[in-house]
Amino acid sequence: MINQDVYNELLEKYKAHYGKAPTVVSYAPGRIEVLGNHTDYNEGYVFSAAINYGTFFAISTNDDNVNRIVAGDLMHEVTFPLTGATAVTKDTWANYVIGTVAGLNALKPQDKGFDAMFLGNVPMGFGLSSSAALEMCTAKAVCQLYAIAADNVTLAKIGQAAERDYAGCPCGLLDQISSLCGVEGMLVKTDFRTLDIETVDMGPSVCFLMCNPHAKHALVDGQYATRRQACEDAAAYFAKVLPHPVAALRDVSMAEWEAHKAGLDATVAKRAAHPIGEDERVLEGAALLAKGDLTGFGKLLFASHESSRTMFENSCTELDNVVEVTKTVEGVLGARLSGGGFGGSAVVLVETDKAEAAAKAIAAAYNAKTGADCEVSMIQPSRGASIVYPA
Repeated sequence: MINQDVYNELLEKYKAHYGKAPTVVSYAPGRIEVLGNHTDYNEGYVFSAAINYGTFFAISTNDDNVNRIVAGDLMHEVTFPLTGATAVTKDTWANYVIGTVAGLNALKPQDKGFDAMFLGNVPMGFGLSSSAALEMCTAKAVCQLYAIAADNVTLAKIGQAAERDYAGCPCGLLDQISSLCGVEGMLVKTDFRTLDIETVDMGPSVCFLMCNPHAKHALVDGQYATRRQACEDAAAYFAKVLPHPVAALRDVSMAEWEAHKAGLDATVAKRAAHPIGEDERVLEGAALLAKGDLTGFGKLLFASHESSRTMFENSCTELDNVVEVTKTVEGVLGARLSGGGFGGSAVVLVETDKAEAAAKAIAAAYNAKTGADCEVSMIQPSRGASIVYPA
């Protein structure tokens, strides 16, 4: 089992806190976004992967007509009613659970309360989507406990609604889909218009490094929302000026953007260029992977980061420095920020046989350039969310 120590710690803490063993334990991983930045809510394409860091969620019913949730790292308990629960302003981590449970109750109302606890090792605030991991392990466990039938797309949408309505972040479906649909050793390619999902094997010759320069990551301060609004405004403009239907920026090519960008506010035009270009990079990347051209695929990661830096402006100095130093390291094929941006981590595509040496070289080069530390670790594309107990 991935993260066996975390699982064992959760069981011990659950029994100590509640005086009983859980009936169900679920697991959901975090994710890396490999290519396709801010394209999910623009109905575009993304390459992502579930990762070998995740969150476990233990649960059993109670007779008290109330739901209890404990964060296993903090050992703080939050209670909320079976129906009509609203977002909390203290211990706000609970909102991801409360919102997910509310969405599931719309499918099948709870007939009993629950006692739950979660514990994970996804680094929070570093762009690996600890929030989606919590939402999806909550969803899997609650569905198992109350015999709620729901497919992965439904669960992903419930998690998205929890993020939007309870946590205040209008995210797309990327994080939840990636956490649910990961396959060991595979990339997940998602079409966010049709929600068609396929897995792509990159082969054993390459792997990923996660580079965490400890840049604070926050999406609920309005930055994400303003970028999304700019994309929606641009799509509405292109729908008026292009001779074909435009429902989202996915329907606009870079050639069309170039021809008509002058009609947009300059900032809105820059913002729109990023997801439009990212869609084209994902499709080009899929063609390159089909030919086994990993070097070409890596170059697309560098191009993606440059677009984030200059057009969408969702990078930061720390991430720019990480990407810049990777260009001097042997074995590195590409690098870019991963996730919403505005902090977080960078993902690096590297030749597997040079990964260990590359990790040390990146950390040393970053320190030499900035005087600060950058934590570098290996990322393994891993399986998606599941029930781990009962097996």
